[in-house]
Amino acid sequence: MEESGDLYDVRETNDPSSWEDQHPQCLQDVAKVERLRRKIKYYFMNPCEKYHARGRKPWKLILQIIKIAIITIQLVLFGLSNQMVVTFKDENLMTFKHLFLKDYVDGGIAPYALYRQADVYDHIEYVIQQYRLLHNITLSNHEYEEKHSVYTPLLLCQEFYRNGTIYPSNETFEIDAHVDTECLRVYPQPVHEALPHFKLDFIRLISVKITFVLKAINLQTVRHRELPDCYDFTLIITFNNQAHSGQIKVDLENEVDINECRQWKVTGAYDRSIYLTVLFDCLIIIMCIISFALCTRSVITGIQLQLEYSRYCRKHFSKELSWSDKLEFVNSWYILIIVSDTLTIIGSLLKIAIQTKVLSSYDVCSIFLGTGTMFVWMGVIRYMGYFKKYNILILTLRAAFPNVIRFICCAGIIYLSYCFCGWIVLGPYHEKFQTLNTVSECLFSLINGDDMFPTFKNMQQKNSLVWMFSRVYLYTFVSLFIYMILSLFITLITDTYDTIKQQQQSGTPTSELQRFLSECKDLPNSGAYRLDKNNSCFLNCFNNRCRKYRTQERLTSEA
Repeated sequence: MEESGDLYDVRETNDPSSWEDQHPQCLQDVAKVERLRRKIKYYFMNPCEKYHARGRKPWKLILQIIKIAIITIQLVLFGLSNQMVVTFKDENLMTFKHLFLKDYVDGGIAPYALYRQADVYDHIEYVIQQYRLLHNITLSNHEYEEKHSVYTPLLLCQEFYRNGTIYPSNETFEIDAHVDTECLRVYPQPVHEALPHFKLDFIRLISVKITFVLKAINLQTVRHRELPDCYDFTLIITFNNQAHSGQIKVDLENEVDINECRQWKVTGAYDRSIYLTVLFDCLIIIMCIISFALCTRSVITGIQLQLEYSRYCRKHFSKELSWSDKLEFVNSWYILIIVSDTLTIIGSLLKIAIQTKVLSSYDVCSIFLGTGTMFVWMGVIRYMGYFKKYNILILTLRAAFPNVIRFICCAGIIYLSYCFCGWIVLGPYHEKFQTLNTVSECLFSLINGDDMFPTFKNMQQKNSLVWMFSRVYLYTFVSLFIYMILSLFITLITDTYDTIKQQQQSGTPTSELQRFLSECKDLPNSGAYRLDKNNSCFLNCFNNRCRKYRTQERLTSEA
């Protein structure tokens, strides 16, 4: 008996009937190798093959199909509810701009700004007057915030330098950089009371902020069998004079807090659907927990097989298993499903808390549910990979991924160098290069062939040197990334695709693990996989195979 490759070569002996008695340890070793090969091959089978091999029903597959359906339904229901919340926020923001910003126009190209001192006073007084007349002018159910049976006041705060004398005529100035803040309170009642006196020193003025809180109730959810939410809108109107350029920009910000209404009564509608929705979310959580447990068990099984195969390689070949073969045992699709189940469970718990008005974190819940649903749908590709015509896409992505990461790292360094250069040189002369974020967005659009002509055209020609530099900068970037880097990236993917396609057509093993598994010729429906690992019949069946092999070899030699 000699060890050849990863199988023991059974040689002919003078007494075939007594070969098993003479080499009992060798026969057991070969049986263990054969058993390991079957276990690993069974692990990599698809659900249909596992069903034919051991009659194991594809519970994980059935569970994933049902889970995809119900999670998608959950996401749609939450999306419709979240859409009402977003619409209510956006429409209220637009309402506040028209109520409190004088002469506000929707979609104005020029910034909403003031250029005269009288206009600043006029607009501040307009905001205060509109705040006092809220009950008479609003079309909605907006109301003042009330604490201890008293309406909360509007805060008018101005920030300014502590001391400063500036004489532009003779180019001299003296400034104290410390910033002081002065605030005054304006109560909404009585309406016709004279406005408080305030004076602005525009030489030292940095900003004026008007802050007040309004409350409202979103009643449109009643029609969808959902309890309305109570909203706190914290409005901040800022008159920005930090640049001291003669232009004071005016901006209105709206910070929203969603709270559970303290007392409520709804008639003419039933709240049974609320509890049904909560039960539906609980069902999803239970299914995700089951899916999480099944996939975790499969991952643990793969790791155990990987350790067993590693011991086999060390024992028979005295070498360590390669990392590529080790990663074959870690099914990335199971990891993806585990992550999606975790995100969906957290998102469903947040959704239940929102439905029962315990929390109002719509944005956080949307991130968890949206990402979890995305991963669930991406997991469908795993089952498409069981078909050879679709599997080539998955194999190409997996094979090209390491090279793609290396390629992106190298290309990213060049990309960042262009971002920094464009920001510092072209920023003062082009609106798309004023911040690093806009520079990156602009260059990424250029790579994809979008918005090219406006990027060239909108470059200001005030400085001839910078204008010439911008032409060299843009032409070299477009030529380098579109004609070279992008083409190399496509070539990288294409070469990997051709390699995978040739390997599939030839059918030759490409790794040690695949060569090890190729020795097992048993089909899933052969019945060999139904043998229990502790069943002594396995050794007897393998013993019969050895006798048959030696008999065929003897007959061939005699012929």
